[in-house]
Amino acid sequence: VSPFLSLLHSISSGLSDTELSAMKFLCCDKIRKRKLEAVQSGLELFIILMEQQEIASDNLEFLRKLLQHIDRGDLLSLLVQFEEEEPHAPDDQPDVHERPVAVICDRIGREWKKLMRELGMPEVKLDRIEAAHRYDLYEQLVQALREWQRWKGKDAKVADLIKALRGCSLNLVADIVEE
Repeated sequence: VSPFLSLLHSISSGLSDTELSAMKFLCCDKIRKRKLEAVQSGLELFIILMEQQEIASDNLEFLRKLLQHIDRGDLLSLLVQFEEEEPHAPDDQPDVHERPVAVICDRIGREWKKLMRELGMPEVKLDRIEAAHRYDLYEQLVQALREWQRWKGKDAKVADLIKALRGCSLNLVADIVEE
């Protein structure tokens, strides 16, 4: 069982109807009214939030804010415990892509969206990443490349990164990555 899904299940189980209503209200700017009205449990709310990429195992800030607003420190401590244990998860270990990612992030600035478009990333994902890290250009690129790696899975190849860099006329960066 996924530790993240287990966390969401535990949080959902601990919510009263009043707290669920408060959380739904706090989500009204993120989820359409018709969808919110159909939500009967915390799990249903979390599924919608995951679908809309408002929460994920590596993006718990919105869930943290919800729990803070409904004053559930006990459930918030579950989230903190999950975050402290998470770096040891196998998915978060450095892999062969980490070095090229670091090289690219150190050398690309405002061109990051152009690169991600060349890699085929949907505009919606790029906008979400930009909004989540509005004042941190470096972090926008790091998160975009991580999202691309998750999206492509085993098909995320360094060769594709190099090809995309060259397609954006970022040949110097492509040469450094090849080395």
